[in-house]
Amino acid sequence: MDTQTFNYDIAKTLIPVNAMSSAHLSELLPHCEVEYVFKGNEIFERGCYKREHVYVLHGEVELVNAAGSVEKLSLQSSMNPLSHHFPRQYTARATSDCSIVRINSEKLDRLLTWSQIADYLLLDISSQRDLDEDMHWMTTVLKSNLFHKVPPTNVQKIFSRLTPLLVSSEEVILRQGEIGDGCYFIKEGRAVVSQSPDGVKKPEPVASIQEGRCFGEDALVNDAVRNATVRMTSNGVLMHLRKRDFIDLLKEPEVATITREDFEKNSADYVCIDVRTDAEYSEGHLDSSANIPLNLLRLKTRQLNSERSYLIYCDTGRRSKAAAWLLSEQGFKAFALDGGLDGKPNQKSRADNVLYFQDYVLRNGMAVAGQ
Repeated sequence: MDTQTFNYDIAKTLIPVNAMSSAHLSELLPHCEVEYVFKGNEIFERGCYKREHVYVLHGEVELVNAAGSVEKLSLQSSMNPLSHHFPRQYTARATSDCSIVRINSEKLDRLLTWSQIADYLLLDISSQRDLDEDMHWMTTVLKSNLFHKVPPTNVQKIFSRLTPLLVSSEEVILRQGEIGDGCYFIKEGRAVVSQSPDGVKKPEPVASIQEGRCFGEDALVNDAVRNATVRMTSNGVLMHLRKRDFIDLLKEPEVATITREDFEKNSADYVCIDVRTDAEYSEGHLDSSANIPLNLLRLKTRQLNSERSYLIYCDTGRRSKAAAWLLSEQGFKAFALDGGLDGKPNQKSRADNVLYFQDYVLRNGMAVAGQ
């Protein structure tokens, strides 16, 4: 198997990669490293802290614990990342020639969180009938990689920072050589992009752009002059994002968190909610915790009770912080587990958890054992 054969279809079989939207998965794929491992060679050693999701694409692998006990992996196991605990609790060894894929866990977690927050917002937008006409361009904005560096907690703010501009056919929006102060999304209309090779000769058309496209985004991250001229070829509506507003979006707000130690001392005071995917939840979760995947949170808030306090958790704390923020904005008492199941340095990690497999559901705002 070569890198060309690890594609979208294969990625969509992996957990939790399969919970990402097509747009976010397409951005992740170039960061997936396919590797060949010969029989007898190690994939990773017990005690390793390197944060990466490792999946078996082909071949056979065994896991060896500290006592030397061996666990053979089933075909079903290849859907899940290998021994995904930090530090690693097992040494993974190929028992036949095999191929694996390594995915940077930070990159995957960031894109997965963004993807699920986008799904949350799209559900929210679709429930507001007055936004029906805006659904298409708002969807395009949420799928834009321009905002992937924005903390998920700030995603809701994006639309409030976009200013509408009515523009006319033949109106020049950007001029090559000028200093930019922001970027534009085309909500309605069409435009042509032109460039002059030396900045002196008359610009020549190089591309046509239409509804949903963004232009001028380089101005958000640097102070370089515009490298092209953009002229409208029809009347339209643009959404303008100023550089200072984009910088403000990069500032992560404070989210209420609770350390593992404080939670364990006062666990009876909280209802636990796991906001990972249902597949991740089924592989083991904290005791008496119900599962509400982040992307479905908009639909499930009616199951919560504003009088209760909720402890939200995921693997790393990224998805749970976003969920806790969204819930707190709706008036719920929500706190994120600091560091998530993976923990932080000098904190308990996933390997220290006793994970449970009994499913729990929310009833009257409380987690109760499912049938």
